[in-house]
Amino acid sequence: MNFITSSTTLLRHLQSISGVLNSSNNLPILDNFLFEIKDGQLTVSASDLETTMVTTLEVQSEENGKIAVPAKMALDILKNLPDQPCTFRVNQETYAIEITYDNGNSGMTGFNGEEFPKLPNIENKNAIKISGEIILKAVNKTLFATGNDDLRPVMSGVYCHFTPGDITFVATDAHKLVRYRRTDAEANGSAAFILPKKPLNMLKSNLRGDEEILLEYNESNAIFTFNDITIVCRLIEGKYPNYEAVIPKENPNVLLVDRLQLLSSMKRVAIFANKTTHQIKLKLAGSELVLFAEDMDFSNQAQERLTCNYDGDDMEIGFNSRFLIEMLGNLDSVEVKLAMSEPSRAGLLTPATYTNENEDILMLVMPVMLNR
Repeated sequence: MNFITSSTTLLRHLQSISGVLNSSNNLPILDNFLFEIKDGQLTVSASDLETTMVTTLEVQSEENGKIAVPAKMALDILKNLPDQPCTFRVNQETYAIEITYDNGNSGMTGFNGEEFPKLPNIENKNAIKISGEIILKAVNKTLFATGNDDLRPVMSGVYCHFTPGDITFVATDAHKLVRYRRTDAEANGSAAFILPKKPLNMLKSNLRGDEEILLEYNESNAIFTFNDITIVCRLIEGKYPNYEAVIPKENPNVLLVDRLQLLSSMKRVAIFANKTTHQIKLKLAGSELVLFAEDMDFSNQAQERLTCNYDGDDMEIGFNSRFLIEMLGNLDSVEVKLAMSEPSRAGLLTPATYTNENEDILMLVMPVMLNR
């Protein structure tokens, strides 16, 4: 099995799927890329059993065949080659791989391609076509709010809910929650499933935003197909918490403030917060917002005042500054609204205005008890 391809083209395709590879695998075959040639087309796969990524490219080849190629070695040699044609010669008996280029050649030993895990056969699947821009924005807005608790695996992924009228993405770690909804994308019928972080990160790094994605799914797997890439992932099993129940409905105290001013002010004040609680106090009265943080153990403290529009009762409420900083950094409106009911109940952070009328973003952050 021989083929010729451009070194930079092959490297770009390998790098696009290499994020799936784990640094340590129980199965040694998973340390490899699967190269499979059929009718002049090279299909390269990488897998960790839970997530598999596949990319295709045209090559010059007269033969068909498959071989598992050591991933790290293949990436390292291609990274250090200038753009030029490379010839791969594979001995199907010994699995020896020789790579020939302008001023030399290198050799390594591959493995039997038949040992590489097969893609799951996904039956009874539904499909939806969705723009890359919507998926990219949904992932960017929600992924940071997912949890890391092994005891609650459903919260370590992003919950997707499709209906004929809209699509909704939700992420929460029990301290913060993000709900991202679009009304300009719709599914045939309704579906709900939980996507793990890893394939979402792979989507994030490979989407340009101008493509159309074919998303196919059933009860246990999802397949994303776009450009020359396919991502197959196993869904997280379990029932997602009733997130709507934790979103407070009556929030009469509403703060309207410049997002970047609040973000930069919060970053400065948070430096002086307790390193365990990261607590920052918001004191709201009239058209003034006071941010205050202190670390009593080291006698550190900071306070800043901001001009704002506040409609509601005078209030003091505490939040974890890291959560608010993350949320403000993931919004892109000029002004934000923080709606609250009382100091012991969650605050709702939303953009003051939307550039896209089909978009709805809600970020919920739980308060922390104030030190008196």
